Amino acid sequence: MTIQQMPRRNAWLIAARLHTLPAAAAPVFVGTGLAIHMNVFAPLPALAALVGALLIQIATNFANDYYDARSGVDTDDRQGFTRVTQSGLIEPGDVRRAMIVTFALAVLVGTYLVAVGGLPIVIIGLASVAAGLLYAGGPYPFGSYGLGDLFVFVFFGLVAVTGTYYVQAASFLPGFPLWLPSGTLPAAAVAASLPAAALATNILVVNNLRDRETDKAAGKRSLAVLIGYRWSRVEFLAMIGIAYAIPVVFWYAGYGPLVLAPLVTLPYAVPVTRTILQRTDSDALNPALARVAKLLAAHSLLFAFGLALPTIA
Repeated sequence: MTIQQMPRRNAWLIAARLHTLPAAAAPVFVGTGLAIHMNVFAPLPALAALVGALLIQIATNFANDYYDARSGVDTDDRQGFTRVTQSGLIEPGDVRRAMIVTFALAVLVGTYLVAVGGLPIVIIGLASVAAGLLYAGGPYPFGSYGLGDLFVFVFFGLVAVTGTYYVQAASFLPGFPLWLPSGTLPAAAVAASLPAAALATNILVVNNLRDRETDKAAGKRSLAVLIGYRWSRVEFLAMIGIAYAIPVVFWYAGYGPLVLAPLVTLPYAVPVTRTILQRTDSDALNPALARVAKLLAAHSLLFAFGLALPTIA
């Protein structure tokens, strides 16, 4: 069976890029783990935050597939996973409509979160949708101008974790908040967001290392294109360092030894890091990309567990 004969359902699964969903779910787990620790856990806002994050991730994947094909960034020479628009598996108009519908569903879920969290959630939601569209689309797609890593760090780490915590904490307060009520955004939430932010960024680092030569030829100036292999690897190492330093900081701050649980993933992280430092080919980096996503999921779940369990037990 050739790629053009692939069942349409399978093509849509490729377009949704389900392997990227840990990057959306992981920060929600961390924010919820901290909410449990701080005794502000609210199950419905937490669930809505998770569903909204997953929908925005899928919609962003559709947007990237559509806009990268239209702009010529995706070509037959790219080494990564199949793109349905560029390969002709799905008509561009259908991908664009799927993007719009999925973003609309995310906004629909967001209306409940706005009712709970007020104006801050309006700002977060609109910024997240706009960022998802502008990563690859618009007159200045920042994924093509070296800003993709910053986008991922901010929205898949800082915003996602603190937003998840905030909406749960705010659910215990009366009224419609016009700004951040006292106690709804502690420094601990910002600090707890850093490991997820760092590891999610590393997914993009691996992606951009793999695609560096084809991106450069297509005129896409990812950060890897701008700073080269050596400094991209330095970035990867720095992000790994952040991911494993923060649980230690929480332990020193008195959160208990269970917050060190993410350190058990170090034996998994080491060989992945070695691959990133030594290889640039898709045969090595495609599996490494999947392994970094699994590392993000495992690290975040363990960190959330370590934060939550002392309160539950």
